[in-house]
Amino acid sequence: MDFCPKCKSIMVPKGGKMVCRRCGEQVEKTSTGPMVSKTEQLNRAVPVLEAESSGLPTTNAKCPDCGNATAYWWLRQLRSADESEVRFFRCTKCSRTWREYD
Repeated sequence: MDFCPKCKSIMVPKGGKMVCRRCGEQVEKTSTGPMVSKTEQLNRAVPVLEAESSGLPTTNAKCPDCGNATAYWWLRQLRSADESEVRFFRCTKCSRTWREYD
């Protein structure tokens, strides 16, 4: 991460240079690695669950749609670290996904 030599604010990549978000100062890129902008990072897709080959554990949970008694399950931290995780289920028969609320 680069910082502005004038105001010490964080600089962001723009047009092959590093540009200060606060004062607009422009300097040549100093790091040797590729420049990745915030927009490029946000556009990456992160798969939550692939399919049966995902290797997720199964449990006895009744599907609200088809009544099947087996579902894949996984945990995700959706809120801040001081709150509990949310358990998700996906039916092994119809692929319906639902959450378990405490």
